[in-house]
Amino acid sequence: MSGVGKGIASSSVALLLKARGLKVTALKIDPYINVDAGTMNPTEHGEVFVLRDGTETDQDMGNYERFLETSLSTKNYMTTGSVYLDVIKKERNLEYKGKNVEVVPHIPLEVIGRIKAASELADADVTIVEIGGTVGEYQNILFLEAIRMMKTEMNGNVAVILVSYLPVPGSIGEMKTKPTQYAARTLNSAGVFADIIIARSPVGVDDKRKEKIAQFCNVKKENVISAPDVKSVYDVPVNFEKDGISKKLCDILELNCKHEAKLDAWKAFVRKTKTTKKEVKIAVVGKYFSSGDFVLSDVYISVLESIKYSAYAAGAKPVITYLSSVDFEKGIKKLAELKKYDGVLIPGGFGATGVEGKIKVVEYVRKNKIPYFGICYGMQLAVIEYARNVLGLKGAHTTEIDAKSPAPVIDVMPDQKEKIAQSNMGGTMRLGEYEAEIEKGTHAAKAYKTSRIVERHRHRYEVNPEYIDELTDAGMVFSGHSKDDRLMEIVELPTKVHPFFVGVQFHPEFLARPLRPHPIFSAFIAAALKGKK
Repeated sequence: MSGVGKGIASSSVALLLKARGLKVTALKIDPYINVDAGTMNPTEHGEVFVLRDGTETDQDMGNYERFLETSLSTKNYMTTGSVYLDVIKKERNLEYKGKNVEVVPHIPLEVIGRIKAASELADADVTIVEIGGTVGEYQNILFLEAIRMMKTEMNGNVAVILVSYLPVPGSIGEMKTKPTQYAARTLNSAGVFADIIIARSPVGVDDKRKEKIAQFCNVKKENVISAPDVKSVYDVPVNFEKDGISKKLCDILELNCKHEAKLDAWKAFVRKTKTTKKEVKIAVVGKYFSSGDFVLSDVYISVLESIKYSAYAAGAKPVITYLSSVDFEKGIKKLAELKKYDGVLIPGGFGATGVEGKIKVVEYVRKNKIPYFGICYGMQLAVIEYARNVLGLKGAHTTEIDAKSPAPVIDVMPDQKEKIAQSNMGGTMRLGEYEAEIEKGTHAAKAYKTSRIVERHRHRYEVNPEYIDELTDAGMVFSGHSKDDRLMEIVELPTKVHPFFVGVQFHPEFLARPLRPHPIFSAFIAAALKGKK
């Protein structure tokens, strides 16, 4: 089911096989008609992760990149919509040479072709494929059919792992295996049989439950992997290896694993997450935190993980608090509460909800010299706040919210105007990796230690070039810009005015890794810790 940990399980298995000296790549299959994840609401689907080539994907692709310390491409991601779209395009181009094109076998064959293409592109020894959703859902049938066909065709070269949840009902106090039994039988009804079952549960799975799962689910007892809840997702690979999952997969797939899993650097990182005691308190002010009565965090998962990596590297334990910008807008929360945090971050986003609350937050942290880091929308709102309260431009805004603003300091990019007019919104933003140049003697230069960077983008709006001179004269520093000098990539205030006030147009969180924290996040954390002293 959604959220049970398939993405982390896939990422962990990939990490362990890589640690054994194998070349590994990973794919995610999303069972949505959406062609990509870019048009999905974050509160329904979680964060949209952007790959280096600009493909908008599910957040699990971020987990793959972080765990494998790699960059993936559009070939590593597919949705039901993208598969159907390509099959229909091929049919229109007569690539099926007059054959009747049918859901089966042509859709599963397209899926298999994509899996093989991704594997070949990476020259991979092993390709991990995660199928999203829940076993038994109608929309997954064609992907399970593809796996069935692959397992038959590639005898001995395909292994299937079922990730299933074993509940421990509070009123009973006993772990129940029946949902997993039904999940395994439902998988079997599609002609697919699990080689390994990862048993997710609140606590570790005992031998008696492993025996029961083995008896009723057609797997060996030793191939039932205990996966209890843990404090950190980074414990998961270490836990899996306690049950020897990588050796089992090497045996099932008849792989020549070069050595035992080398996890020294990973384990050292995990130790830091547990032993660090000095705290750094960071407030993340966003608008996508609520879903009914529940609080969501995976809508900003890459940002939150990036904060953690830089904090642990600096010898600090991150204490992250989620604050809804709507609460500041409505006066439910007082701005003075921000003084108890060592740093404030406003991540990316879209739309008018909570915008004025975010602008109030920016004004407060600027005036009270609290370290501030704005990402994408967070940078644009910092420019708007500065234009309103320092330049005195009444009504300064972004044309995304106020098309008739008398001072549109943030405006739609020229190449985006026609796309918006035609409602051509899917996959048409400024997406993927772009170069930027860094000005000497700035926060950005100190953080990156280079004059040229490459970062990933996802936006339609930019700092309006007509206001750059005016903003610069008023003291705002544009420390990063595109190669043609048109697009302002980084804004900041000088240290004599503010200890750390930085906004970036790109999304640095997409390049942060557990063992390689992102430099601009690390600079933010360093400023927060310095202010704490």
